[in-house]
Parts: sequence; structure tokens; C-alpha cells
Amino acid sequence: MKSYFFNLSQMLDFTSIKTPFYLYDLDLLEETVSLASKESSKYGFFIHYAVKANYNPVIFRNIKKFDLGVDCVSGNEVRKSLEHGFPSNGIVFAGVGKTNEEIVLALENDIFCLNCESLEELEVVAEVAERMKKPARVALRVNPSVDANTHRLITTGMDENKFGISLHHLQNALEYCKSSPNLEFIGLHFHIGSQITSLEPYRNLCNKVNHIWKKFDIQNYGGRLLNMGGGLGIDYNDPEKNRIPDFKSFFALFYNNLRVPPEVKVHFELGRSLVGQCGRLVTKVLYTKQGENKKFVITDAGMTELMRPVLYQAVHRIINISSQYGREIYDVAGPICETSDIFAKDTVLPFTSRGHLLQILSCGAYAESMTLNFNLRQKPDSIYISQGEIFSS
Repeated sequence: MKSYFFNLSQMLDFTSIKTPFYLYDLDLLEETVSLASKESSKYGFFIHYAVKANYNPVIFRNIKKFDLGVDCVSGNEVRKSLEHGFPSNGIVFAGVGKTNEEIVLALENDIFCLNCESLEELEVVAEVAERMKKPARVALRVNPSVDANTHRLITTGMDENKFGISLHHLQNALEYCKSSPNLEFIGLHFHIGSQITSLEPYRNLCNKVNHIWKKFDIQNYGGRLLNMGGGLGIDYNDPEKNRIPDFKSFFALFYNNLRVPPEVKVHFELGRSLVGQCGRLVTKVLYTKQGENKKFVITDAGMTELMRPVLYQAVHRIINISSQYGREIYDVAGPICETSDIFAKDTVLPFTSRGHLLQILSCGAYAESMTLNFNLRQKPDSIYISQGEIFSS
């Protein structure tokens, strides 16, 4: 197995590239997506790639090779997916704030399904569909009140949440779908959160879904689809040891615990688990600074290139690829005019100085896709490694 890190000769190649930049290992991406596809296909499950994780066009093209669908949360994601050749019958469109224009776009292109998140949204979709004389296929996103045991800002499946329909309102939504000639109800959608590192919440989700399917007699309303969402986490602490999530156990759990009729098709929306480990952020050290009680490393990348530490207090492993000598404790910070622009506090690195290159690992998901131009920052380039070759898009 090749090393997750790069040897000295590769590092020297990087010195000619303007930092910061995103670096993607396309071989690891292919290995990861291939395994996920293999394990899901054992049970006839279907994967939609969550575009929000990373919409880099080279990443997109490589994912398309595996005949995955896509999970979109904006009209532009739908549009970009179509432009990249993803078939419309593999596109699902979720999100709590779909505009009329986005709904029209989805219906015009006959996408597979609109995942609706409120009765109020169903009413708007029905109105748009009536004007277009084109029934809309819909699934209902339901909040099953299952705790994902993850960060509070990425927990989405509890009763009171801006996402989804609570169980108290599900019956009304089902009846509305049944009564509307402009809606074609096809099933239920669940998504309980992101960066879930234990399978136990998914086991609880299966049990809750079994109960909901039976209690609300979903098949009687035309239900033939179960979209179980995604949220499977990656190992941010030891990415070299655990480069690829345990897709085998993940999909087997759903196969062994879901109790719905065999003709019901089970779909998933995976993002981070497919692309998270294939990317990293390469940044140059601008200054080291001695504070009163701390030492700081100031890099040319900041929260504008990787927002997760600011947003979720997320921890990414950082390595110095220019130095392997000594040990020192640093706060690694970016150049942005915000006190919160910190990548890591009290992290141990080799002796680090101006001009050294750092790699921030596990940046394949929710890094490039969340870039900002705050402080009028220029968006970094993306560099790719495939079969030993380094290239840019």
C-alpha cells in the first residue's frame, strides 16, 4: 500500500506551485468509490454522490465513472450535474429552501425526485407542477428523532429542526400527496447528521424506519423508495491508517436491519466518506511568532480555504513536509483578519520556520466547496496526483 504522505522528491516538485492549493489523490478517490460501489451493489442499494461535499470538476468526472447518481441541494448543483453528464433519473434534489425557479429547473429536466421537507414546500411544488402540467415525483424527508451522536451543528434528524418533517406532521403530508393530482409520492427520505463515526445511530435509524413504514402504511400511499441519507464519517485523527471507511459493515447493517418489503429500493447519499480522505490543503509558513506563552505558525491558507475548524471546531491532522526534526507545540493560524482563523491549537510539529510547507489532511470534503473570498482572497488552484503523475486542471 502506497504511503499517504509524499516523499522528498515530490515535495520539491511542489515548491514551484503557488500556495495555498488543494491536492487531490485521484487513485485513492477511485479506490474509495470503487469499494463503496462494490459493497452497496451486493444488496441492490444505489448511491447518490452528495455534490455539496466537493464539486471540483475533476473529482466530479472521476465519480461519474462509477455510475453513481447525485444528491443536490441547490439548482446550480442540479445544473452542474446535468452539464457533467449525470443522467437526470439519478438526480435527487433536497433542501429546505427551494425557490420556484429551482423547482421549475428540476421538473423541466425530469429529475428522479424532489425530497420535500415541509407541507408548505409540498404546496408550492404542487402549484408549480400544475402550472407546468407536469406531475412532480416527491419523497418526504422525515425527522425520525434519532440522535446521530455528532456535533450539534451537523445533527439533522431530531424533532425540532429546520430540516425535514416531524412525525407529528407526517400523516398530513402523506394525505396531501395522496389528494394532489400534481404530486407523485414515491417514498421517504432520512438524514440524521454528518460525520457519524459509530454504526449504532444507523441501527437505531433502521429500527425507527421499520416502525414508521409500518405505522403510516407507507406502501399504501405509493411508497417504493427509501432514501437513508448518508453521514458516514471518516477518520480525521489517523487518516493514513484508516484511509477508507468501513463500507462493508455500513451497508451490511442496513441490509440486516431494515424490515421493509423487498421491492422497496434503498438509496444512500454519500459525500464525505467518498471524497474526504483524497484531498488535502498545502500551505506555506509565512511566519513563526513567539507570543507570551505560545508559539504561533502563520500560514498563507486560512479559514477562507478551510472553514471546518472555525465552523465546527473540527480537528484536522497537520504535517510539516519540509522538516522532520525536533518537536515543538504551536498554534497554527491563518492570515485572515478574524481571531477565529485558527487551524489547530497546541499541536505538535517538527521545528517549523518560514518557507516550510504544511499539509492539512482530510480536506477532500467541505474544504474547496466552502471557499470564501472574504478579505478578497483569491481561490486556490487544485493539483492532482494520478498514477505518479502530477497535473492541474
